[in-house]
Amino acid sequence: MNIQEYISSGILEAYALGELSSSEELEVVENLKKYPEIKEELHKVELSLENLALETAVSPSPQVKASVLAAIDDGEHEVHGRNLGVWRLAVAASVTIAAVSLVLAYSYYNKWKHTEHELSSLIAQNERLAQDYNQVNKKIDQVESDFDILRDARFRRVSMNGTDNAPKSQALVYWNEITEDVYLSINSLDMLSKQKQYQLWAIVDGKPVDAGVFNSGVKHLLKMKSIKGASAFAVTVEPKGGSVSPTLETMQLMGAV
Repeated sequence: MNIQEYISSGILEAYALGELSSSEELEVVENLKKYPEIKEELHKVELSLENLALETAVSPSPQVKASVLAAIDDGEHEVHGRNLGVWRLAVAASVTIAAVSLVLAYSYYNKWKHTEHELSSLIAQNERLAQDYNQVNKKIDQVESDFDILRDARFRRVSMNGTDNAPKSQALVYWNEITEDVYLSINSLDMLSKQKQYQLWAIVDGKPVDAGVFNSGVKHLLKMKSIKGASAFAVTVEPKGGSVSPTLETMQLMGAV
């Protein structure tokens, strides 16, 4: 079995999202038992999905926080075996917060509609709810777009592991050889000073090619510069704005295609 081809096929992303048939899931489970490399890659995929899900989080109001948390707890009790629903619960919680808050606002209006002061307060509250709802919708759209890329079999997934400079750092590159699109998923990278940025490089014909600069702490997929004919990807620390050539002694991540 070619483990790298299996990992790059996208089956681990489909497994983590619960989109495989029963027979396909059993096959993945058996491979997880046999091959530690596949188990480690699945962990990275699940971490990326969880980071994306957390992007949809919106702070609830005190009146609805307890009820929403209780609903999420009930949903978690219904999940058997491995945790397939982390991102679904996060998205559901965000939408529930907005929906429940709007219902409460409507009830509040009926009760105090003859009080001018309370009506003004209600209007202000509805404006905040509308803003929160729009924010949730934008984040959900971003998450759905990211998941479309993760599920797309045309994208090759390149796992970049930490160097001696940053042994605990991890990131994934999703590269479409046909369209030359490159997306970056950050699992773990240290924060840098305001004067520094991370820079992604593609190794093309043995030479480093700039694929764009970025900052740590971003949860969704980052669209990087288009790349053709890459054999590997790497990340270095550079001055803000990036460098013409990589500073090799600051290399943080490296991964072969």
